[in-house]
Amino acid sequence: MLRVAKKYTLSAVDYTYIIFGSFLTAVSFQVFLLPNNIVSGGVSGLSIAAKTMFGWNPIIFQYALNVPLLVLCFVLLGKEAGYKTILGSLLLPFFLSFIGHWGPITSEPLLAALYGGGLTGLGIGIVYRAKSSTGGTSVIVQILYQYLHFPLGFSTIVVDGLVILIALLVFDVETVMFSLIALFIVSRTIDLVQLGFNRNKNVFIISDNTEDIRQEILHTMERGVTNLGIRGGYGNTDKDMLMAVIQEREFTLLKEAVLKADADAFVVAMPASEVLGRGFSMHKYFPPNETEWTDTE
Repeated sequence: MLRVAKKYTLSAVDYTYIIFGSFLTAVSFQVFLLPNNIVSGGVSGLSIAAKTMFGWNPIIFQYALNVPLLVLCFVLLGKEAGYKTILGSLLLPFFLSFIGHWGPITSEPLLAALYGGGLTGLGIGIVYRAKSSTGGTSVIVQILYQYLHFPLGFSTIVVDGLVILIALLVFDVETVMFSLIALFIVSRTIDLVQLGFNRNKNVFIISDNTEDIRQEILHTMERGVTNLGIRGGYGNTDKDMLMAVIQEREFTLLKEAVLKADADAFVVAMPASEVLGRGFSMHKYFPPNETEWTDTE
């Protein structure tokens, strides 16, 4: 078996993600958020507050505030992320300049918060998949993700939550409450786009009959399994613990297989938010400038 190194690069796909995601975010801002004063966070949310308070053009405001944040992006996230963020930062107000005449789809704040939050989260999540952002406070979110390893959705809540607090100075409490709904929908949608729709479980099994359980997992469920050597705390004896990653819908089948082999087995299952590898994903993800290894005969 020979392992061959290939350069992993999807720059064309990355830039397609950035363009498409930025367009969706711009559409959401124009037809849902801006006409209903829904401040879902970010520079775009601040531009809504600035328009209400001072009558400033949201497009010009976004361009002006993004510049220092772009400098921060270059310094902390690197040139590649900086170049991609430049594109996202310019595209969002650029698209707004073309669709600025579009009217609102709804004047109902709750609908605007729900659909605007969902569409904004979808757009930003797609841009994040290209390891980029639409600029603004998204740069700060990316920094928290890269350096402090905060989940992207949680980072968005923290940063954009501060923006909503500023909105309290401009809008009434009811409007801000709708904005909080939108912010929650944005963060959940971003995580959904990042992690996908498939739900998986990481299962640990401690049993005195691990061999039968292992055979059931391998041949009946056709899933991989790993043997982990452990030492029991009660009897201070050496044992084997099995670890298997399965899809959530397969958990009932696994429980039946375990109980069939050992009714006294100890089973711990926990969510596996992202699984890469054969049987779970078509392709493994490698960051830009990394190497992808593929097996060849």
